[in-house]
Formats: sequence, C-alpha cells, structure tokens
Amino acid sequence: MRAACTPRLSALLKPAHGCSGEAAMPMDAYREGDEYVVAFDLPGVTSDAIDIDVERNMLTVKAERRPVTKADDVQMELSERPLGVFSRQIVLADTLDTEHIQADYDAGVLTLRIPIAERAKPRKISIGVGTGRKEISG
Repeated sequence: MRAACTPRLSALLKPAHGCSGEAAMPMDAYREGDEYVVAFDLPGVTSDAIDIDVERNMLTVKAERRPVTKADDVQMELSERPLGVFSRQIVLADTLDTEHIQADYDAGVLTLRIPIAERAKPRKISIGVGTGRKEISG
C-alpha cells in the first residue's frame, strides 16, 4: 500500500517532479523527532556509485547501477533489472538544516537524516512587565 504525500510532508520535502516516486529509486520520507528521514531503495548499487549533493534547498541523489561482470561464456536469457544512472531531486524547506545532513547506506537502502533547523523549533517568548519591551529567547 503506497501512502500519498501528506500536506505537512509536502511542505518540508517536495519531490521536484511531483510526489508519485520513481520506479528506479523509490523513496519513503517521514519525521522522527527533530529530524526528517528520507530512505531510498538502491539494491545492487555500491556505495561508491552514489552521489548526494545539496545546492541551496535542492537535494539531489544520483546512483549508478552497473552491470554485473560475467564470464565470456555466459549468455543473458532475461534482464529485467534497470541499469545506468538514476537520480531524484527533492526541494527541502527552509526550516531544515542542510548543513548537517547525515547519510548511511546499508543493505541497499540509502538513509538521509535531515535535522530541523534551530530557528524553526518552538521557542518560548517572555513578556517584560512594565518595561514596554518584549524579548524573544531561544
């Protein structure tokens, strides 16, 4: 069962070309505490064939699935797994801290952890009594 993008999620993480996902690099995105987690399925891709870039608020993940080398006497009968370079772009909200993204790759899954920026977290606003000034702390 595939869940649709929620309005809250789409406000922070927006696939650059809609929310339907791409067959070659399906992804899940969810909030976990004070960070957003984005997980990409990349089976058959080695970690050195993955490139992650952030320019301003555009996150780009590129991966290359290379053909498995076979002996000279092997004749391919069926080949359904896509090969080549795949990429996904996600527009990140200004409330996410793109300077501190963490990336891990395990068992064919690339997991990115994007913290929520300190300026976007809830903070207490104190009210001065009799001074006519109001102070924001946080």
